[in-house]
Amino acid sequence: MAWQDYTHDMQRCTRCSYCKWIPYRYMRDTGFMEGCPSVSRYLWHAYSASGKFNMAYSLLQKRIEIDDIFLDVLYKCQMDGSCDISCKVQQDIEPLQLMQELRIKCVEDGQLVPAHMIVIDGLRKEDNMMQSKKQDRGRWVEGLGVKDFTSTTAEVIYHAGCRYSFDRDLWPVARGGLQLLLDAGVDVGVMGVEETCCGGRAYELGYAGELTKYAEHQIETFRTTSARTLVTPCSDCYACFKVLYDKIGKKPDIEVLHITHYLERLIKEGKLRLKKKVPIKVTYHDPCHLGRLGEPWVHWQGKEYKVMGQMIVHDPPKKFRRGAGGVYETPRNIIKSIPGLDFVEMYRSKEYAWCCGAGGGVIDAYPDYAAWTGAGRLKEAEAVGAEAIVSACPWCKRNFLDAAGETGNKIEVLDIIELVQRAI
Repeated sequence: MAWQDYTHDMQRCTRCSYCKWIPYRYMRDTGFMEGCPSVSRYLWHAYSASGKFNMAYSLLQKRIEIDDIFLDVLYKCQMDGSCDISCKVQQDIEPLQLMQELRIKCVEDGQLVPAHMIVIDGLRKEDNMMQSKKQDRGRWVEGLGVKDFTSTTAEVIYHAGCRYSFDRDLWPVARGGLQLLLDAGVDVGVMGVEETCCGGRAYELGYAGELTKYAEHQIETFRTTSARTLVTPCSDCYACFKVLYDKIGKKPDIEVLHITHYLERLIKEGKLRLKKKVPIKVTYHDPCHLGRLGEPWVHWQGKEYKVMGQMIVHDPPKKFRRGAGGVYETPRNIIKSIPGLDFVEMYRSKEYAWCCGAGGGVIDAYPDYAAWTGAGRLKEAEAVGAEAIVSACPWCKRNFLDAAGETGNKIEVLDIIELVQRAI
């Protein structure tokens, strides 16, 4: 759908401000009620989802044009989907999809954010979002003795993703996840230097062509292997392979799992035994792309029209993604199965979790804002008494580490892979 196709949503937004907060029934602490990092940071209605509906309708009516201010408001958003989930408590409209289409329009019209142009240029040259040399992509795996799909086959593809492949600080996590599979006897391999970006983060910036390009490449690559399952420790990659490819009609013919799915499976089968006590109090941060954005895509084809000049009707009835279908219990099941560990939830969790701050291109174009958002989440983790914050995405870990470094926060930042390693 094009951005103009959301005209009825622009007209139906009641300016209720649900998009700014987590739903009232889930508010547990007055210090942690906000849902939208953008409007919480910039304190102006335009930065909310409702404000974006206003902007889109004004653009449609030719009252405004896309300029630097428009781009600033549109792109100071992590595209985390919190507004979308809270909005649907009040009414069934699609703020996240409108914002996605507005970004696609900006790119198509040549209205670009300079910092994102650098990222996309690197992607087009080196097939990754990290502005790193393609030939270095497989270096993170050196010394592990794992199968390489360029010369052999395996049942499972381990897709590290761009951040894990090039962020040296995070290499131990990527290697640790792969080692857990190897130790459990999994027939697993990597693409090495031939692994490429999934295309999901580029799509969130508005570069729809990149998503299609990489989807077609990945699907063809999967077909040339004998692999039956793809496992990734990156939540962004998971949501891209599982949800976005399906959204654009490029659903891969292979089982797609986040590593938490696979680790839980190995634990249930007795192939991974969590025997060591880990005497620490932890909280879990739901990555947006594993949680609410990891919910399967809902396809709908039909007609939308008004009854009696005002009531919107969908024929056939339209189902909406409401965030509850994301991956929430799997990582919690793993954490709760670790001996000696004390687990506590944050005030905002599951589909109402506060974003880490790294999504939507914010970490690239507005790093101070990304750090501010991450610092807010670390503060929330401390508020519930956690000694460590655990997540399941390299972008979350990276941003939490950066935020902790800037603020002096001493809370330990862990990936769930590291937590499992401590219990083996």
